Amino acid sequence: MKPAEKLNTCALIGILDDGWDGLSAAARRRLARADLIFGAGRTLELIREHVPASTTLKDMKGALTQTPAWIEAALGAGQRVAMIATGDPLCHGIAGFLAGKLGAGKIEILPAPTTLQLAFARFRKPWQDVKIVSCHSADAGEWAVGATPDHGLYQAMRAIARHPQVALFTGPDNNPARLARALLTAGYGDGVRLSVASRLLLPDEALFPDLTPAAAATMEFPDPNVVLIERAPDARAPAFGLEDLEYIQRTPEKGLITKQEARAVSLAKLRLAADAVVWDIGAGAGSVGLEAARLAPHGHVWAIEKNAGDAANARANAARFRATNYTLVEARAPAHLDAWPDPDAVFIGGSGGELDELIRLILGRLKPQGRLVMNFVTIENLATATAALAVAGATWDVVQLQASRSQPILDMHRLAAQNPVWIVTTHLESS
Repeated sequence: MKPAEKLNTCALIGILDDGWDGLSAAARRRLARADLIFGAGRTLELIREHVPASTTLKDMKGALTQTPAWIEAALGAGQRVAMIATGDPLCHGIAGFLAGKLGAGKIEILPAPTTLQLAFARFRKPWQDVKIVSCHSADAGEWAVGATPDHGLYQAMRAIARHPQVALFTGPDNNPARLARALLTAGYGDGVRLSVASRLLLPDEALFPDLTPAAAATMEFPDPNVVLIERAPDARAPAFGLEDLEYIQRTPEKGLITKQEARAVSLAKLRLAADAVVWDIGAGAGSVGLEAARLAPHGHVWAIEKNAGDAANARANAARFRATNYTLVEARAPAHLDAWPDPDAVFIGGSGGELDELIRLILGRLKPQGRLVMNFVTIENLATATAALAVAGATWDVVQLQASRSQPILDMHRLAAQNPVWIVTTHLESS
């Protein structure tokens, strides 16, 4: 038995560019009986000639936030209300917004296939394991190394970093060519393929399968379109525990890099959540910050390094590891920190002589349950840090780490001691 039409609900109906012909019988009935239909101008034109002349068609352009109140008022007046939206309104569509404002019980959803589903059908590719993302957002310009989470392509680039198959809803500004250029900037090469489906279900539908980023970067694709991105899965690279020599650093061994043993304990002390906001102060070659970026794939790392040579190495390491959730500033802290978001975790590997001021600043910015971890190799910096923490009333603990590594000697091995490191940890309680 077919479900009866629900009273006092707004019918949220998915539609594609084949218009009325592609709608189900139930969707057509709801639209034919509606007193008031909301939609974007382009979608309203797809149904205008098929609904009674007495039906009011209301364009939502520029008035999305007002629409829930209009729907409530119309339902309260006893009108039959419908809204049309592209594809499946539950897939990066308006359904979540509308349910949040009206309550899920006030909407009845009649979806169409999403355009992504059609694109996969056109390219004959299964899509049950695909990550779906939208970059149909405001124009934020071209992607650049170190781009931050407010960039319109950020979520897309993070999804590509984490998943070998990504399907994207694009927009007029963040289009397939810009996305291809972003992939090139981030260090992806011919191991990535883009397939673009343009103007699906329209007479001039066009498909562009299996393009390299270099080829797609200079092409023009008809709007609207969606993009499928496929790349070979990464080798099983560790998120944590990289060897020191896997990082570009100053040679001979005088560069600023936190050694693997101290790095492992320090990252454990930071207790990073997957979406952590991390500060790395005195980044050196970037080893701690870049492993933090791997451990917090849904978060972002802001790093600062005053030495030009070390900053260049950190940037090169970020490019090698395709760390698209890592932003490095070449400067002396605390410069620029006021522009960064409040952190969940902060690592200090070098302070440039501003340690006392940095500790006060960080304790004032850390989120509840946030953690500050500092590494020191001199007694003087350890004393400065613990004194500053005591004045601030912070609780802290210290681990002295002294590791020895095996080295060959003739046909045997001996242990060579590394410099001792003091690892100081403090954390804020919940407010």
